[in-house]
Amino acid sequence: MIVQGDPSDIDRFSNDILTYAPPASRIKSIDVFPSIVGEYDRFTVTESRVVNDQITEISPDIAVCDQCLEDMSSDPARIDYPFINCTNCGPRFTIINGLPYDRPVTTMSGFRMCPKCSAEYNDINDRRFHAQPIACNSCGPSCEFTDGKVIIKELREILDKTSSIIDGGGSLALKGVGGYHLACDALNNDAVARLRQGKNRDMKPFAVMFRDLAALKEYCHTDSSEEKELLSWIRPVVLLISKRSLAPQVSNGLVTTGALLPFMPFHYLLFRHLKTPVIVLTSGNISEEPVIKDDSEARDKLLKSADALVSYNRDISNRADDSVVMVTKPGIIIIRRSRGYVPRPVDLAFDAEGILALGAEQKNTFSIGRKNQAIMGQYTGDLKNAGVCDFYRESIENFSSLFRFTPRYIAHDLHPDYYSTLYASFLREKYGIPSVAVQHHHAHIASCLAERCLDEKVIGVSLDGTGYGTDGNMWGGEFMIADTGSFERYCHFDYVPMPGGDRVVDEPWRMAFSYLYKYFGDSFDYYSLEVFRRTEKHKLDLVSEMLGKNINAPLSSGAGRLFDAVSALTGLCHEASFDSEAPMRIESAINHNSDVCYPFRIADTVVFADMFLAILDDLKKVDVSEISARFHNTIAQVIVEVAERIRSSRGIGKVVLSGGVFQNRYILERTFQMLEKRRFMVYTNHQVPVNDGGISLGQTAVASKHFGLCV
Repeated sequence: MIVQGDPSDIDRFSNDILTYAPPASRIKSIDVFPSIVGEYDRFTVTESRVVNDQITEISPDIAVCDQCLEDMSSDPARIDYPFINCTNCGPRFTIINGLPYDRPVTTMSGFRMCPKCSAEYNDINDRRFHAQPIACNSCGPSCEFTDGKVIIKELREILDKTSSIIDGGGSLALKGVGGYHLACDALNNDAVARLRQGKNRDMKPFAVMFRDLAALKEYCHTDSSEEKELLSWIRPVVLLISKRSLAPQVSNGLVTTGALLPFMPFHYLLFRHLKTPVIVLTSGNISEEPVIKDDSEARDKLLKSADALVSYNRDISNRADDSVVMVTKPGIIIIRRSRGYVPRPVDLAFDAEGILALGAEQKNTFSIGRKNQAIMGQYTGDLKNAGVCDFYRESIENFSSLFRFTPRYIAHDLHPDYYSTLYASFLREKYGIPSVAVQHHHAHIASCLAERCLDEKVIGVSLDGTGYGTDGNMWGGEFMIADTGSFERYCHFDYVPMPGGDRVVDEPWRMAFSYLYKYFGDSFDYYSLEVFRRTEKHKLDLVSEMLGKNINAPLSSGAGRLFDAVSALTGLCHEASFDSEAPMRIESAINHNSDVCYPFRIADTVVFADMFLAILDDLKKVDVSEISARFHNTIAQVIVEVAERIRSSRGIGKVVLSGGVFQNRYILERTFQMLEKRRFMVYTNHQVPVNDGGISLGQTAVASKHFGLCV
């Protein structure tokens, strides 16, 4: 940018850029250099030019702004217009097909601007100057309602009909920004139960959308930081502590609620007509399939369970689920990174050009490296579903096209059987390029180092459910001495067999049996415990035989498996109906007034035999909430004591916490507080998910060092 004027004018101009920058803008730096140029007498915007190696950032999708909401009541052309937007808000990533970001390469290309919109689009002083999705009631997209029989296209009639369905206990499929949602009254338990049945989702909590912040605060506790996230232009789902009960089927006994506020103009219009102040708003898909974005697929699949469907005639180019975050004392923890975040890059302190990092198996994201940036894809899902794998490949191709990216290097997980690993082999042969396998938990630590622009030896604490280890066992309770290029496994949770392999994830009682069998053998009276009296005898006998003969019982040091075992022992989760249910239920049971922890031993591994003895004793005399608190306190104490040992022997004072266990608010906050009190410098993920959704960033960092792109 060339600015002419005296020094004070230029300084004022620089300050104004910071002061008046749009809410979604990100100003990394302002550098001023003197230059001799010709005289200019006007401001101009010239036609975009395609430069092959140019990196053009694409804005994420932005929630409708307050000015546009005001225009919905005052601008004659946009009264109650459900797709109103301006340069400060509206869809971006989800409608783009190519670069440069101009209307002809978006899914708005088929909508010809009316004279009013065209004038605003070309007026440099107008808020809608070069707003590519600009539209109004005369020329923009429009809504359509169908129940499979009747089609309605008049907006007021659509709103009356949809609100009547939801308030009457029915359900609705609603086309959102990045895909379809399913909605129903969150205060009607029968309606929520029917939606669960139609979606084939047994117990996993639903996200809910409240009419406004005032309605939300009647049902959820919030602080100023949480309210800031709820009202931000990203409009994520924020995990909040529940205050007042919604329909029981919404959260199914958990003490948190995933809440968000309206982000599309249509949401505001709908709530004007609804009697209920809160609706379930969950991804429009069936079971573990990707969120549906195509209208024909939505009609075929969602109308089988929803009473009606509301769509609009603008295509969604790129899927994007709702993002999910949690506000903790250490900062924002991203659970799912998608709408509102993607494709905003992560700035790096190293060169990542040409690196395609393929992520892990669960909660997958991928990452492409362009110069000193990692551009991470949206949340994909679990790569055990054929539809998710198709979405994964499609998204990688889309990002490669959008960002003019050709892979030169590939980074993937160490696990030989992950779909992402198999796809890495295919791409390696297709492009004739090298690849590197990155150990899962090293990638967790490296992801945090990358986003914090660190590359030095740290104490890496990586706790999650599973990840393939260099010894062929399943890891997940790991203490490392690591930097970006390498890691040393200092210590880990005890190895414990997983009888039945992956079956233990769905049946936590198996891990309870396995831990007791490991520490107390086959002479232990298993039937003295309620968890095993609830289990069919032939299953117990089979598991006992597996453990006794070491058949189909791979070893795991996974922290997630330890949480499973304790959750089952306390009767909180005998069998899991969704991913991580057992750890979530034991977290929900915590007595926050307890500081007691159980005994344990640290040798070559962290040994929990004494803890299990104490838990068995406590089952007879204290409440489950107290057992839960003592167990969580124990995990935090283990982390602190191992960190102290490493600092004492290696002189390292920085600790990185990463992995899915640190989605547990209590563990994260307590561990952070205890470590900082002992004068450690503590880091965790804030720009990318702390769970496996951040793995691809860590793979990018490790690959850059491995291939010599950074020194």
